[in-house]
Amino acid sequence: MAASSSFFAAPIPNAYHSSSALQRPQLCLFSKRFSSVTISASSKGDEVSASIGFLGLGIMGTPMATNLLKAGCDVTVWNRTKSKCDPLISLGAKYKSTPEEVAASCDVTFAMLADPESAFEVAAGPQGAAKGMSAVKGYVDVSTVDAPTSKQIGERIKETGAMFLEAPVSGSKKPAEDGTLIFLTAGDQPLYEKVSPLLDIMGKSRFYLGDVGNGAAMKLVVNMIMGSMMASFSEGLLLCEKAGLDPSDLVKVVSQGAISAPMFSMKGPAMIQSLYPTAFPLKHQQKDLRLALELAESVSQPTPIAAAANELYKVAKSNGLSDQDFSAVIEALRSKLGHQTE
Repeated sequence: MAASSSFFAAPIPNAYHSSSALQRPQLCLFSKRFSSVTISASSKGDEVSASIGFLGLGIMGTPMATNLLKAGCDVTVWNRTKSKCDPLISLGAKYKSTPEEVAASCDVTFAMLADPESAFEVAAGPQGAAKGMSAVKGYVDVSTVDAPTSKQIGERIKETGAMFLEAPVSGSKKPAEDGTLIFLTAGDQPLYEKVSPLLDIMGKSRFYLGDVGNGAAMKLVVNMIMGSMMASFSEGLLLCEKAGLDPSDLVKVVSQGAISAPMFSMKGPAMIQSLYPTAFPLKHQQKDLRLALELAESVSQPTPIAAAANELYKVAKSNGLSDQDFSAVIEALRSKLGHQTE
């Protein structure tokens, strides 16, 4: 992608862009001014290495930051548990001891935190990123939070004169590793335009949805649907067993029909074996269902199916499955069946 003063040679769509047709960038470069960021396959004489911060190196943050490093970006990382930074440092990342220091040393800072409380603390706490922001910088929060929290984070960032973009992702561990996430962005469109090539390194498509809060709300709706689908799929697998059918056949049948979903084909075989390798922790799925129900309540929208699914995930959490993959919700149903047959 050649350098241009506006970051793109042609205007981008306001609502949707898929990077699948684009050649994935191999080297990440900023010009000397953040206002003309570019990604190029080779260095130009008047360009210097990009300076990108990444806060939060969990299941999602680590592969996302790794893909930026592999694309040639100059990445500085921070995580509450410093040892989680070590694999990135071995790949060439720099390390700072606080979010404030990361933001102060970088042109744009990404944040991937587990919940609204930690996302706000990392952005706006005593040593938060906002302390290191200024008018020439940008902050991109890719965490899944509720719209009010995202707006609060955005306000704190923009008080410094910096730009803010919320960009929660649709996708779990494997898409994060493969660079095939979907970004649901909202906020400062100039920042969206500047960081779009970085999003294309980490994802396969991106949506620009307007004002801050819209991206957060869209992500909660998506995860509400996903959590409800997994609960229903779990019921189907167990019903097959009780009816004397092979649940493996259900996975095959579903994969051929109108309700086919990659999630069912990927997770079904392991669920049948009671194996739940964590790609998306169950506690995070329940958190997102809770936030989605709060969103629904705020607009007087009935969501009875999601509410029932949320209760099932709460049972699974109470059974000690919080850190298992969200597909372990099937164990909450198994435990109910066990109690019924005792």
